Amino acid sequence: MGLRTPMYDIHLALGAKMVDFRGWDMPLHYGSQVEEHHQVRNDCGVFDISHVAVTDITGADASTLLRTVLCNDVAQLAAVGSGHYSALLNEQGGIIDEVLVFKSANGFRCLTNAATRDRVQDWLQNHAQSLAVELNFHRDLCVLAIQGPQTFEHLARIFSSSRMAQLQQLDANCSFFEEQWFFSRTGYTGEEGIEIILPHEQAVALFNEIVGAGIAPIGLGARDTLRLEAGFCLQGNDMDETTTPLVCGLASRVCFADQQRQFIGKAALQAQQAAGNLDRMVGLVLEERGVLRAQQPVRISGYPDGIITSGSFSPTLGKAIALARVAACADERGEVEIRNKWHPVRVVKPCFVKHGEILI
Repeated sequence: MGLRTPMYDIHLALGAKMVDFRGWDMPLHYGSQVEEHHQVRNDCGVFDISHVAVTDITGADASTLLRTVLCNDVAQLAAVGSGHYSALLNEQGGIIDEVLVFKSANGFRCLTNAATRDRVQDWLQNHAQSLAVELNFHRDLCVLAIQGPQTFEHLARIFSSSRMAQLQQLDANCSFFEEQWFFSRTGYTGEEGIEIILPHEQAVALFNEIVGAGIAPIGLGARDTLRLEAGFCLQGNDMDETTTPLVCGLASRVCFADQQRQFIGKAALQAQQAAGNLDRMVGLVLEERGVLRAQQPVRISGYPDGIITSGSFSPTLGKAIALARVAACADERGEVEIRNKWHPVRVVKPCFVKHGEILI
């Protein structure tokens, strides 16, 4: 038996197929992964993502710590509630984990992945030893993500008009606290979205209200195909401690603006930039029948060392798609090896669908 969120019994009652995900018993789907995918693209759905790790960092040196361990610069988060994506790097520039960080009234709130929870906790503790900081690694919070173009219409059935006004006024990647509840506007699906972080003891009632308002529960299966269509990377597939942000399509999360700032992994990234000829992350579309999967070889312009990092069938496109790391070339056509045969693929920008619009 793995770890369970407070909504575990509700998932079972709703007919969820439960699977092990990074040590957690989580819903894969509630009957049809494809139908749940379309539900989020066309209407709205709720994800229980309470396996996500939430860490509050406060104290006089909170900014100093994060400016050292993160490749993006929290000094650029001027206003309370503002947030951005970043990454925790090792000395070689490899990605320990991606991080979503928000500025709070007395520090910062960071969200990281379930699989790296212990690794991230140890890393932060080790680098905080000589600093005036307090690290609160929460085990008492749940995270619910409501995603889809009809998000606000549905939430208006359960929240007050004043709270809805606050939610609708939130800019992308921004947040606010309301007592023990935390609201943010990000999303991992390429659709409109609101995330709610709240205490365990209040989560079950809210989840029931959300489902009762007509917001369908969505499993991790659809979450994966949605994020792939949106071109979002997955820790452990598209990035890990052997790959840097510069070759994973995450260069925008690295901030070199303050030349005096020395963050962990900076020297390795600068050396990689100086060497040039960096691999790049691309999207692939298989125009014929077949399945694209992680670890399938890719060749473009005769370069044979490409590799698919994430691949699946796209319910929105009706085709197999993938993210792949390939040599720095500009060709629009390539090939993927499937069962010892090479099949033609189209090379596109690694964002296939956004806000319901097909981009390729």
